[in-house]
Amino acid sequence: MKKRQVKRLFRILFIAASIGSLYFVPWILVRSWIIPLPDTIQEQLQEGIDYGFDGMIVYVDQAGRQPESYAAGWHDRDKKIPAYPQALFKIASITKLYIAVAITKLVKEGQLSLDNTLAFYFPELAERIAYSDKITLRMMVQHRSGIPNFVDHPDYWKSPPKNRRETLEYALDLPADFKPDEDYGYSNTNYMLLEDLIDKTLGYSHQQFIKERILIPLGLNHTFGSISEVNMDDVMSGYYVGLETDFKYENTGLMLATAEDVGKFIRALNEGTVFNEGEQEIYSSIYVYEHTGLLPGYQSIAKYFKDKDLVVVQFNNTANFNGYEWNLAEILFNRVVKIATENEK
Repeated sequence: MKKRQVKRLFRILFIAASIGSLYFVPWILVRSWIIPLPDTIQEQLQEGIDYGFDGMIVYVDQAGRQPESYAAGWHDRDKKIPAYPQALFKIASITKLYIAVAITKLVKEGQLSLDNTLAFYFPELAERIAYSDKITLRMMVQHRSGIPNFVDHPDYWKSPPKNRRETLEYALDLPADFKPDEDYGYSNTNYMLLEDLIDKTLGYSHQQFIKERILIPLGLNHTFGSISEVNMDDVMSGYYVGLETDFKYENTGLMLATAEDVGKFIRALNEGTVFNEGEQEIYSSIYVYEHTGLLPGYQSIAKYFKDKDLVVVQFNNTANFNGYEWNLAEILFNRVVKIATENEK
């Protein structure tokens, strides 16, 4: 067979394989990706509702323009309350950005050291976490500790923990996922321990420290440490595909905020105004400047685009850990970014 024929054969096989792979991709994803962009972000949110999300909120902050907020669908589908931009939302793992900033501030003040070990800070856990004498604070912040993620424990979802202690138990007395600093492995256990470390170091809660040192200085009056601090009517309901439960009443211990407050924080984080002198250099060496979040009933994305000087925050209150909803959320988010960029022109 000639070289040209071989190339042609491989091209045919590649196309056939690509077409065949589409068989396994939900067509809703294909459609949401290829259809023409609508003219407005509001229309894009409505498309998201048409695809099955119960409610969506988007905040857009483009340099040189007034920030804008959008909402579509339901704030509470049972009570038929429409979604509105000022609703509080469980931001899930976006909370980690605030924790990383808090750690940064304590390191700069000399109250913590990035080079001290987990065994040093938690001697009571030294025998229950592999390589505790090798895992440093820096590795925990960077998800390079190898500590197992408690949500990956097979019993975590069968017998949900009732408190922090029970939650931590799902990560103890297990082999490490990898040796410290030899790989990256996203683990919620790292940040649960970091929260406990802040509490232990200060003698009061990390939520209070975040409020005093981050939220108040930035004027973020609609960001809270837990559902115990808020009027539950203000919290957007959260739904899991196939279940009737409203997950807004589940106390996850993670933060709640409006999309606008998260957007203001993301801009302050990237522009450096959340930091005091010398802190941003520390933060840049240990953590990221954007994040996503996922809980039963809640999906969130918060990013800053430096080349566009653009902040976009997207919340949607329908989740399915084994479905396509996360992929759909990312497609819709990218389309919102494109619309915002096009509108700039």
